[in-house]
Parts: sequence; C-alpha cells; structure tokens
Amino acid sequence: QVQLVESGGGLVQAGGSLRLSCAASGRTFSSYAMGWFRQAPGNEREFVAAISRGGAVTGYADSMKGRFTISRDNAKNTVFLQLNALKPEDTAVYYCAATTRLFNAAVRTTAPYDYWGQGTQVTVSS
Repeated sequence: QVQLVESGGGLVQAGGSLRLSCAASGRTFSSYAMGWFRQAPGNEREFVAAISRGGAVTGYADSMKGRFTISRDNAKNTVFLQLNALKPEDTAVYYCAATTRLFNAAVRTTAPYDYWGQGTQVTVSS
C-alpha cells in the first residue's frame, strides 16, 4: 500500500505559476505510474497529466499541454506538477494518484488508479 500527500496549492493570480508536489510513502515508489487529476465544484474529476514509472513517458490533457509539466524524482518518492500560465478555469482541487498497472491510454481515466491523495486546492483569481 502507498500513502500520497499533496502540497503546494494556494491562491495565485491569473498568469501565475504554482508547483504541486505529491509525496509517497509505503511500497516502492518506482513501482507506480503516477497521475494528476483535478476536480472543480459540480464537475467530475478530470485527467490532468500522467507519468510512467521511470519518468520517461508522460501524457497530458489537451487543454493543459504546454502549460503544465509533470515530473518525478524516484529517489525522493515525489511526483511534481508545474502549473504555468494559470487561468481562473484551472481553479480546482488537484489530486495525485498511483497505479501499478501498465502506462497506457487508460491512465487518462480514474479507473486504473489504486491510491489517491487528499488533494490540494488551487485557486486562480482573475
């Protein structure tokens, strides 16, 4: 089992940046592909980005490609999400998630993920 704790959220003006972190404990972190999702009030949880176990392969939601960057440091058991050029519509609770399953198209859905963090709030003011 793995425990995930997100941090780094906050209030930022439009156009600003934030760096989210997700620290993992428990089983070997490098055994997991990792994903970031977000959920705004009244909306379903949506895919943001994912990264393979070794970090060589990444995937992004089309609307976030070019603005957000996912990365990981397996030595520090941490996955990151760099958020740039933030927009008010990026306001949401951001969650990290872990899966032992293969990194394929399914990582863009919530289904493969076995473990979730508690989320960190990102609020972008206009």
